[in-house]
Amino acid sequence: MGALGFAVTIVETVPNTTAAANGPLVQSELNDKKRPPVRQTAFGYPRDFLDNRFVYTVVSPRAHGLSVGVNMNPDKRCNFGCLYCEVDRSAPSAESSLDVDVMAAELHRTLARVVQGKLTERPWYHSLPPELLQLRHVSLSGDGEPTIAPNFATVVEAVVHIRALGEFPFFKIVLLTNAVGLDLPQVQEGLKHFTKSDEIWAKLDGGTQEYLNKLARPNDIKLEKLLSNILLVAKQRPVVIQSLFPAINGEEPPLTEIEEYAHRLRELREAGARISLVQIYSATRPTTRPECGHLPLKTLSHIAQSVRQIAGLKAEVF
Repeated sequence: MGALGFAVTIVETVPNTTAAANGPLVQSELNDKKRPPVRQTAFGYPRDFLDNRFVYTVVSPRAHGLSVGVNMNPDKRCNFGCLYCEVDRSAPSAESSLDVDVMAAELHRTLARVVQGKLTERPWYHSLPPELLQLRHVSLSGDGEPTIAPNFATVVEAVVHIRALGEFPFFKIVLLTNAVGLDLPQVQEGLKHFTKSDEIWAKLDGGTQEYLNKLARPNDIKLEKLLSNILLVAKQRPVVIQSLFPAINGEEPPLTEIEEYAHRLRELREAGARISLVQIYSATRPTTRPECGHLPLKTLSHIAQSVRQIAGLKAEVF
């Protein structure tokens, strides 16, 4: 652990073929009440807006380094109310909408700063190893759900245009989404600008409507809708599934829910969804809800094992 409280994350990857040899999961392994909720991934690094309004940098374990993000929802608008969300929606928003021209200028300036190695001038980055400050991607994410941003397609076009100028090394674009708006016309239009190198990270945090309602608290959104939208885009291009499992009031997810979750992934794969990776992780940054905590690495590893064993998909633990 460094002076800034930074540590290298633990990423656990096991080939699908080894899952069966590990044997079935047992509830006691998933729900050991005597085990303290040790935080075994320690990126937990805050976003740094670098005096920008819409563009920020963050060192991300799932990006394997530096991510430059575009805050698609500065108004904090979202159609989920996830227990683990770090955004404080009780505080007023500094911006009511994303100004695309300002965002493009900020992105250009931030990318130049990253490429020139000037992030080390900031105290947060001064002691980090160089490999963690190499740009991994530009993400469309932020304080809400990116796909419901009214200017989604315009933002994508602006980011793609900056990349096409060729002033910076090629970077991939990653959309982080809860999948609710993936079928919207403006989103489908924007995704047409994605190359084969770009990625969609679609959220799936459970396998039943009951658990989804408890964890994500969607606004009358059905699990079937999420699965249908994931299938829609995953038939067009490979997708990454991002799944965050927290401890809720000290309780770990029940084994039955994890099995249902893995079965939903299997059903997607069998229906033709191309899923390149399933990311299993927990809440690493402070949340606004005290009942939401971090799961230990052992529990996350068992969840990933279930994904490999039941769904037959590649899974990484963070």
